[in-house]
Amino acid sequence: MSKRGASPPPGGAIIKRARSGSPAPNTQIAISSSNNEREQGLIRTIKRTSGLEAPIISLSGSHSAEIMSCRFDPTGQNIAACSADRSVSLWRTYASNTNYGLISNLHKAPILDLQWSLASQVLYTVSADHILAVTDLTTGQRVRKLHAHRGIINSLDITLAGGAGVELVATGADDGTIRVWEGGDEGPKHPVSVYELGCPVTSVCWSADGTSIYAGALDNEIHVIDFRKNEEVYTLMGHTDTPTSLSLSPNGNYLLSPSFSSQTIIHDVRPFSPSPNRIHRVLMGAPAGFEHTLLRGAWSKDDDGRRVGVGGADRTVCIWEVESGKVLYKLPGHKGTVTAVDFHPKEPIILTGSKDATMLLGEIEPTVGV
Repeated sequence: MSKRGASPPPGGAIIKRARSGSPAPNTQIAISSSNNEREQGLIRTIKRTSGLEAPIISLSGSHSAEIMSCRFDPTGQNIAACSADRSVSLWRTYASNTNYGLISNLHKAPILDLQWSLASQVLYTVSADHILAVTDLTTGQRVRKLHAHRGIINSLDITLAGGAGVELVATGADDGTIRVWEGGDEGPKHPVSVYELGCPVTSVCWSADGTSIYAGALDNEIHVIDFRKNEEVYTLMGHTDTPTSLSLSPNGNYLLSPSFSSQTIIHDVRPFSPSPNRIHRVLMGAPAGFEHTLLRGAWSKDDDGRRVGVGGADRTVCIWEVESGKVLYKLPGHKGTVTAVDFHPKEPIILTGSKDATMLLGEIEPTVGV
């Protein structure tokens, strides 16, 4: 029978020796009730899945009112957020997560949605003051101001028109119209196309080929409009209340739409759908609440859209696996309704914005098999 080892040192610290080939220090956390660093001997290792400085990062201090929308830029290096305090904040995604810009003279009413340009260094914003603004990000100055609608503009989306490489901006508003504008820092004052829907439009989204526009409206339907013919092709049914946002999957085959009924539907928008009603999945788990906030959902991009995320009035963000419809994550952390969600274009990182005027960056597990 072997002898027992020596008794622990009198200080009472628990020591866990690091194995050979131990992970880098930024993946280790010392756990101890003592404030003395020398006694923090027990080390817990966390498997990191992204290049973030920490697994969860709070981005706060720049806004004084609820965040209406927040998005990564196409490279994933920067973040833009717009708020009801009429300002846009710009952040770095990675260390040291600097808030390097706060642009506050763009609009005279809450800014409801924004989009990064796909072709140039500009940012598009729409607001309750009926204006579509184009801002040069190198100078922070507004370079175009378009009186786009006669009502509150709820949503915008952008696409690059095939061949010519012209950026087109679609906007949807409470005046019941969907308008398409030529993007960039220079362009005409008048829309390229106007489609009268007849009831307030809550969300717009381009199809993958840039020929159709999906528009969620107050009549609980999603209207599919052929931009070239300027006519409605068909409608996507299934919602019992107003769709709050629209997001197209990375492969262009499916359309995500949360609604005021707390039901999130993924529609099949392929030319030939195996389902007659085009409903691919019905997801539950993200309550919309009674505030009637336009909650913005998103698709994961690092795994080609195998997961979707939508915020809720229960102050959490819900992430589902698309294929099975199972809830993978129910992430807490905010102190108010989670209004906006976006996924990093290259890493398993989720960005959320909330009515508590803060954003959270968090890393999640990568999808198995990617």
